[in-house]
Amino acid sequence: MTDDMLYEDRMSDTDALMWNIEKDPALRSTITAVFTFDRQIDRDVLTRRFERLSRVIPRLRQRVRSNPLSAAPPRWEVDPNFDLGFHLWWVKAPGKATMRDILSIAEPVAMSGFDRARPLWRAVVVEGLPGKKSALILKVHHAITDGVGGIKLQLELLDLTPDAPERDMPPEPEVHVLTQPERFADAFDHQTRQQLTLARRLAGGVLGSAASALTDPLGTYAAGTGLASSVGRVLRPAPHPMSPLMVGRSLSSRFDVLTIPLDRTKAASKKAGGKLNDAFVGGVARGLYRYHLAHGIDCDELRMAIPINLRSPQTENVAGNAFVPARIELPIDAVDPIDTMKQVHDLVEGARMEPANDLVEPVAGLLNRLPTTAVTALFGSMVKAVDFTTSNVPGAPFDVYLAGARVEAQFPFGPLAGAALNITLLSYGNDLNIGIASDPAAVPDPDVLVSSLQEGFDEILSLA
Repeated sequence: MTDDMLYEDRMSDTDALMWNIEKDPALRSTITAVFTFDRQIDRDVLTRRFERLSRVIPRLRQRVRSNPLSAAPPRWEVDPNFDLGFHLWWVKAPGKATMRDILSIAEPVAMSGFDRARPLWRAVVVEGLPGKKSALILKVHHAITDGVGGIKLQLELLDLTPDAPERDMPPEPEVHVLTQPERFADAFDHQTRQQLTLARRLAGGVLGSAASALTDPLGTYAAGTGLASSVGRVLRPAPHPMSPLMVGRSLSSRFDVLTIPLDRTKAASKKAGGKLNDAFVGGVARGLYRYHLAHGIDCDELRMAIPINLRSPQTENVAGNAFVPARIELPIDAVDPIDTMKQVHDLVEGARMEPANDLVEPVAGLLNRLPTTAVTALFGSMVKAVDFTTSNVPGAPFDVYLAGARVEAQFPFGPLAGAALNITLLSYGNDLNIGIASDPAAVPDPDVLVSSLQEGFDEILSLA
């Protein structure tokens, strides 16, 4: 996130919806990243770096203020009590300071809820690793950014060379806490602008539909029916997970990691005429099939959630989220891994082309006007029946550094948000670093899961 990013004063309706449904703690939306470095980072240098980061990225110095009596989404306001020491911690690695020990620190950091009176992020530096190395656990709320926006955030945190000079320190942002009359006026102004924008869109749509109805009445009817069906598919509740094995749910998370080579994964995807994501999700599908077989269950299909990126040239520099959480019923029992990748490709493309994707913001605005308890129950019925979530985030194709220390690896961990698993991929150099977040109530044997996933990826890589 750079200086040309646009930071709105209020959440979008979709971000507000994500914020509101956290009334159910199982639906919390927290993004966690674990970085490992080739050396220990100087504390003073890193403190200055995060101080600067909080000044150039407004969201890291802002808190969320909402009014339950207002229909307007919550505001972002500079925290008058901002304290960097609350957000930036140092700890010593426990045990033998292995990756497993680092992840054991990251798990409770990710699981703990945010203090809603403060900015929604935390950074924990882990020192005392073998070879005088270090690690960084960075946790942000999903309302701040999605995965793609998170990569832009890293542009301000990380350097392209080990000897990059320190960047200028901008002034602290101005603090202005709105009075109650100012809040009312601001909310009224926001809602007025929103209603005018919606009215213009509806007017344009009505005129366009009227013209189309005169020239192509059957096509217009079909399009309207298709849109209604699409909205129904996107919002359709599900009674239970499709997996007969991964059915338990809790508020806990377990983190594990895998790394596979980028070049061979791309080569494998081309065997199916697809893309990197087809190979990644195909490997996950094959791995989960093997995991079920390890428990004597021949499972043929699972429900997967996958974020569909909605960023466009017009919105790529707008802070916040720009995705639709699509749900797909994915076959996992194909004999040929090429068939698995082709099925993944077709189903994800179908989700990407859903007409309802264009309505995500106005639909979210309507849902935010309903009682929070009702909306939370609706979304709970949708996402708690998801078996697993996958996400694919492009990272740096070259080495990056933090205060002179080279990033050796960075692993992403997405929110479970009701699912049994979240498996997220982040590319870095020629590595695909995969973060696996699992619910212990659904997956009591994570070692078996990880080995099954590795075997699934090996199936895909064997095609290269």
